[in-house]
Amino acid sequence: GVFRDENGMREGIEKIESVKKRAEDVYVADKGNIFNTNLLFTLELGFMLECAESIAVSAATRTESRGAHTRTDLPDRDDANWLKHILVSQDEDGGQELSYKDVVITDWEPVVRQY
Repeated sequence: GVFRDENGMREGIEKIESVKKRAEDVYVADKGNIFNTNLLFTLELGFMLECAESIAVSAATRTESRGAHTRTDLPDRDDANWLKHILVSQDEDGGQELSYKDVVITDWEPVVRQY
Protein backbone atom coordinates (compact mmCIF):
# COMPACT_ATOMS: atom_id res chain seq x y z
CA GLY A 1 0.00 0.00 0.00
CA VAL A 2 0.91 3.65 -0.04
CA PHE A 3 1.29 3.75 3.75
CA ARG A 4 3.90 1.22 4.83
CA ASP A 5 6.00 0.11 7.76
CA GLU A 6 8.89 -2.32 8.10
CA ASN A 7 6.80 -5.20 9.47
CA GLY A 8 4.20 -4.94 6.72
CA MET A 9 6.83 -4.79 3.98
CA ARG A 10 8.74 -7.78 5.41
CA GLU A 11 5.47 -9.72 5.56
CA GLY A 12 4.78 -8.80 1.93
CA ILE A 13 8.24 -9.96 0.85
CA GLU A 14 7.71 -13.29 2.65
CA LYS A 15 4.36 -13.76 0.87
CA ILE A 16 5.93 -13.00 -2.51
CA GLU A 17 8.72 -15.52 -1.79
CA SER A 18 6.10 -18.10 -0.82
CA VAL A 19 4.14 -17.59 -4.04
CA LYS A 20 7.39 -17.74 -6.08
CA LYS A 21 8.19 -21.09 -4.46
CA ARG A 22 4.71 -22.42 -5.22
CA ALA A 23 4.91 -21.12 -8.79
CA GLU A 24 7.94 -23.35 -9.43
CA ASP A 25 5.57 -26.35 -9.38
CA VAL A 26 2.93 -24.91 -11.71
CA TYR A 27 1.90 -27.38 -14.40
CA VAL A 28 0.45 -26.27 -17.72
CA ALA A 29 -1.93 -28.96 -18.99
CA ASP A 30 -2.63 -27.24 -22.32
CA LYS A 31 0.02 -28.47 -24.79
CA GLY A 32 -1.30 -26.46 -27.74
CA ASN A 33 1.13 -24.52 -29.92
CA ILE A 34 -1.31 -21.81 -31.01
CA PHE A 35 -2.74 -19.17 -28.66
CA ASN A 36 -1.75 -21.15 -25.59
CA THR A 37 -2.94 -18.57 -23.07
CA ASN A 38 -2.38 -20.95 -20.15
CA LEU A 39 1.33 -21.10 -20.97
CA LEU A 40 1.44 -17.34 -21.50
CA PHE A 41 -0.23 -16.65 -18.14
CA THR A 42 2.20 -19.03 -16.42
CA LEU A 43 5.23 -17.31 -17.94
CA GLU A 44 3.83 -13.87 -17.09
CA LEU A 45 3.26 -14.96 -13.48
CA GLY A 46 6.98 -15.53 -13.06
CA PHE A 47 7.80 -12.12 -14.53
CA MET A 48 5.19 -10.39 -12.36
CA LEU A 49 6.55 -12.04 -9.22
CA GLU A 50 10.08 -10.87 -10.10
CA CYS A 51 8.78 -7.31 -10.50
CA ALA A 52 6.79 -7.52 -7.27
CA GLU A 53 9.84 -8.74 -5.38
CA SER A 54 12.00 -5.95 -6.83
CA ILE A 55 9.48 -3.31 -5.78
CA ALA A 56 8.98 -4.77 -2.30
CA VAL A 57 12.69 -5.24 -1.55
CA SER A 58 13.51 -1.74 -2.80
CA ALA A 59 10.73 -0.22 -0.71
CA ALA A 60 11.84 -2.07 2.42
CA THR A 61 15.43 -0.95 1.86
CA ARG A 62 14.52 2.75 1.63
CA THR A 63 14.51 3.79 5.29
CA GLU A 64 12.65 7.07 4.80
CA SER A 65 9.45 8.48 3.34
CA ARG A 66 9.72 9.95 -0.16
CA GLY A 67 6.96 10.90 -2.57
CA ALA A 68 4.26 8.24 -2.60
CA HIS A 69 6.48 5.89 -0.55
CA THR A 70 5.19 6.84 2.90
CA ARG A 71 6.56 4.87 5.83
CA THR A 72 4.53 5.30 8.99
CA ASP A 73 7.56 4.16 11.03
CA LEU A 74 9.93 6.63 9.27
CA PRO A 75 7.79 9.63 8.26
CA ASP A 76 10.60 12.04 7.29
CA ARG A 77 12.59 12.37 4.09
CA ASP A 78 16.33 11.73 4.45
CA ASP A 79 18.15 13.49 1.60
CA ALA A 80 21.54 13.00 3.26
CA ASN A 81 21.30 9.21 2.84
CA TRP A 82 18.54 8.59 0.30
CA LEU A 83 18.71 11.20 -2.46
CA LYS A 84 19.45 8.34 -4.83
CA HIS A 85 17.83 5.81 -7.12
CA ILE A 86 17.66 2.13 -6.19
CA LEU A 87 18.61 -0.14 -9.09
CA VAL A 88 17.67 -3.82 -9.00
CA SER A 89 19.39 -6.53 -11.00
CA GLN A 90 19.49 -10.28 -10.81
CA ASP A 91 22.56 -11.98 -9.36
CA GLU A 92 24.05 -15.26 -10.63
CA ASP A 93 21.78 -17.29 -8.32
CA GLY A 94 18.60 -15.54 -9.48
CA GLY A 95 18.34 -13.38 -6.36
CA GLN A 96 17.84 -9.64 -6.09
CA GLU A 97 20.94 -7.45 -6.13
CA LEU A 98 20.56 -3.78 -5.23
CA SER A 99 22.81 -0.92 -6.29
CA TYR A 100 22.39 2.82 -6.02
CA LYS A 101 22.79 5.85 -8.26
CA ASP A 102 22.90 9.39 -6.90
CA VAL A 103 20.18 11.76 -8.08
CA VAL A 104 21.50 14.62 -10.19
CA ILE A 105 19.61 17.82 -9.40
CA THR A 106 19.20 20.00 -12.49
CA ASP A 107 16.38 22.55 -12.58
CA TRP A 108 14.12 21.69 -9.64
CA GLU A 109 15.08 20.94 -6.08
CA PRO A 110 13.01 18.16 -4.46
CA VAL A 111 10.29 19.40 -2.12
CA VAL A 112 8.25 17.73 0.59
CA ARG A 113 4.86 16.50 -0.61
CA GLN A 114 1.91 16.96 1.68
CA TYR A 115 -0.90 14.40 1.35
